[in-house]
Amino acid sequence: MDCLFCKIVEGTIPSNKVLENDHVVVFHDIHPAAPTHVLIVPKKHIASMNDVTAEDMLLIGEIHMAAQEAANGLGVQQSGYRLINNCGQDGEQTVHHLHYHLLGGTRLGALTSLSDSHQ
Repeated sequence: MDCLFCKIVEGTIPSNKVLENDHVVVFHDIHPAAPTHVLIVPKKHIASMNDVTAEDMLLIGEIHMAAQEAANGLGVQQSGYRLINNCGQDGEQTVHHLHYHLLGGTRLGALTSLSDSHQ
């Protein structure tokens, strides 16, 4: 499979990891849109939120728990952060592996678009 995030998960493409467990990898975005900007990626390849099944619900919970842990470790849990999932073409998803952006470290204000194209 020629998936950027699968390659990061398997370690063939390096990343600046914040957190890793049996189900999820969290790493810094190479083109941050905020002072704190990490990506939360499940190790299981799921193309998008539209492809999540009932069998994946525990994994979705793992992703959200990793978001909490990463936010705490990065020092943005108390001040606040934004958790974003881009889905499909109109949602500007360009990396077809389910992932979330966690942004914080500043007052984020209105955000109309966070394209994945900067990956």
